[in-house]
Amino acid sequence: MDIQETTKEYYGKVLKKSADLKTNACTSGKYPQYILEIMKNIHEDVLSSYYGCGLVIPDFLDQTHIIDLGCGTGRDAYILSKLVGEKGSVLGIDMTDEQLDVANKYIDYHREKYGYQKSNVTFKKGYIEELDKLNLNKDFYDIVVSNCVVNLSNNKQAVFEQVYQLLKTGGEFYFSDIYSDRRIPENLRNNKVLWGECLSGALYWNDFINLAKKCGFTDPRLVSSNRITIRNQELEKEVGNIKFYSATYRLFKLPELLEPDCEDYGQAVMYTGTIMNHESSWELDNHHRFEKEKVMTVCGNTYNMLHHTRFWEHFIYLNGGTDTHFGIFPDCGKNMPFEDNRNSNRNYNAKCC
Repeated sequence: MDIQETTKEYYGKVLKKSADLKTNACTSGKYPQYILEIMKNIHEDVLSSYYGCGLVIPDFLDQTHIIDLGCGTGRDAYILSKLVGEKGSVLGIDMTDEQLDVANKYIDYHREKYGYQKSNVTFKKGYIEELDKLNLNKDFYDIVVSNCVVNLSNNKQAVFEQVYQLLKTGGEFYFSDIYSDRRIPENLRNNKVLWGECLSGALYWNDFINLAKKCGFTDPRLVSSNRITIRNQELEKEVGNIKFYSATYRLFKLPELLEPDCEDYGQAVMYTGTIMNHESSWELDNHHRFEKEKVMTVCGNTYNMLHHTRFWEHFIYLNGGTDTHFGIFPDCGKNMPFEDNRNSNRNYNAKCC
């Protein structure tokens, strides 16, 4: 199966509207109110041909430069256009002519809706695993987003490697995609409908973690996730016992290599409550929620994710050094592998993790 041609055919010829999808894999959850307000200005033709599986709108975007991989007809790109402001920019990249035609058709429509003198959105045709052929500036972009598209790539490692090169130091890859609880067998990977519905190209979650680390994103952070139920009896029978999940991750490109585990250096931070729409608290990921003016201890990796990114100005940093090391952070969930003489009874039935 020619994956690129199959995907272009599915999203250019088979699917015309979101309602044409055969499963619920490409459906998003709830949106915050400020996003819903922006969506009121998005043209109906763009909204009705949306195939994402999550919300790829991170916080604090003013004047940032963003790439949207697999932008489709531009729904997320046009939301981001409003949030980055006229001094920011959004570049949408997609391989499907039919979807790019719709995206380009409404550039002036959205510019007028936002009151911009000049549009800050452009669209390019290209493959997400061949970004190096688009003459883009390396080490330039603040953020790369992608909404349920990486699973459609036939070379996922190339995607992560090239995103890493395009991001500036302190930038992030913030994206939603479909993951599986096991590796997908070859016979399902060759099913055109399952591939087009974002299921048979899904990465096994642990392969994703290892691949992200291999490409330089050494501490992937899960933002949110939910189980996909498919809701198509014929396709459910095809996939059998494989479980699928929609998940949003954020991957940072930082000046200092992150450590494989949560190491405790006695560091702490305090959120100042200055990120727009998050005045009382802000979430970095699904297990780091910072309340305004509350001092919270953090591991070295989390400290660096805040201190070396666009979020640095929204925190007060306490004890930033790494000269004193206290071992694995107590809430990491990982223990020393060595036995303690006070309790030498081994539990051979204990789970690995």
